[in-house]
Amino acid sequence: MTASSAPRVRIAEARAHIGQTVEIAGWLYNLRKSGKIVFPIVRDGSGIIQCVGAKADLGDEPFESLKRLTQESSLIVRGVLRADERAVGGVELDVHGFSIVQRVSEEAPYPITPKEHGIEFLMDHRHLWLRSLRQHAVLRVRHEVIRAVRDYFDSNGFTLVDTPVFTPAACEGTTTLFEVDYFDDEKAYLTQSGQLYNEATAMAFGKVYCFGPTFRAEKSKTRRHLTEFWMVEPEMAYATLDDVKQVAEEMVVFVVRRVLENRRADLAVLERDVARLEAVLPPFPKISYDEAVAILQSKGSTIEWGGDLGGGDETILSEMYDRPVMVDRYPSAVKAFYMQPDPERPEVALGVDVLAPEGYGEIIGGGQRVHDLALLEQRIAAHELPREAFEWYLDLRRYGTVPHGGFGMGIERCVSWICGLEHVRETIAFPRMLYRLRP
Repeated sequence: MTASSAPRVRIAEARAHIGQTVEIAGWLYNLRKSGKIVFPIVRDGSGIIQCVGAKADLGDEPFESLKRLTQESSLIVRGVLRADERAVGGVELDVHGFSIVQRVSEEAPYPITPKEHGIEFLMDHRHLWLRSLRQHAVLRVRHEVIRAVRDYFDSNGFTLVDTPVFTPAACEGTTTLFEVDYFDDEKAYLTQSGQLYNEATAMAFGKVYCFGPTFRAEKSKTRRHLTEFWMVEPEMAYATLDDVKQVAEEMVVFVVRRVLENRRADLAVLERDVARLEAVLPPFPKISYDEAVAILQSKGSTIEWGGDLGGGDETILSEMYDRPVMVDRYPSAVKAFYMQPDPERPEVALGVDVLAPEGYGEIIGGGQRVHDLALLEQRIAAHELPREAFEWYLDLRRYGTVPHGGFGMGIERCVSWICGLEHVRETIAFPRMLYRLRP
């Protein structure tokens, strides 16, 4: 049976067309049968809708064809939309006609079924797992987070300036970078941050941000790590550590508010406790590294002053608060070469990490950058970095240097926290991890 020239609508827009004859193009998500009535549940990427097909309306042969339809077969259904508050989305479609675009073979059925599948099986079939309601919800929240991030910076005077993915040198040494062959036997690296280039563009535009993929060759298998992830990085001229903290707090609050406003249905699919997100209000608690170490030691951590906070330490701290906590002034020795020392206490750096609550740990890292030429030259030498690769970066201190700062926020870690997920692998369509490069 073929579809007619009825207007095609998306399921998300179905409520606006109640009482009208429409067609919906999608895939069979599920199928229930009850005597001479079938209930195909169709998805189209914007949502799902229950359809009602009666044998009396369709005729014997079309009814049997619909009744035997296999999961994830593609089809176009035509009929009248009617309100039904018991149905998902409050709308049902009475089927008057349909056409099958492709019928999935019964001999080779869709591999993901309602039964329990192991995570490795699901990750091997990630290209198909993306069709599930849960994965839809996660990636819609991700979309909202990215949209909110852009809206925040675009509406607060920041200019988006893209930075290179190929870089000639590393921000923090080459031990955690992917090396690639460039032309004429030259080596290049996949970027781990756009920050150094951001500093140059901030001196041109005042306030900038870059937003793109970044790569870390850490051989880590924790639930917080990916080898390829997306990061937003603002950078501001004439900015102090306090300015960096303020922007980070404002942005996180803005993002969470937007998700609560626009994605509550998706959070419900994920069974996320939205009361936890509603508590994300300013001001965020702020503690120093010194205070953090004292707290951790009192709670049994073996951390000593001078060591970086591990994932377990971040979990302990972040579980103490109902909103993100800011930890500042880490030891200079554990921070990157470009981090500005505290002039009143040079052994600590003017940096800050933002730890998400509920044990999710660091989602933001940043701070004030070294703006003095002589000091930066000393730091590059101390870190045994190739001076020639950073001559352009030193130029920024030769020609109109000013105090400046910024931060980076990993989108996947932020989405993982907002969605309440166990692992970051579900926060990106095709995750890249230590032992996963496919699909």
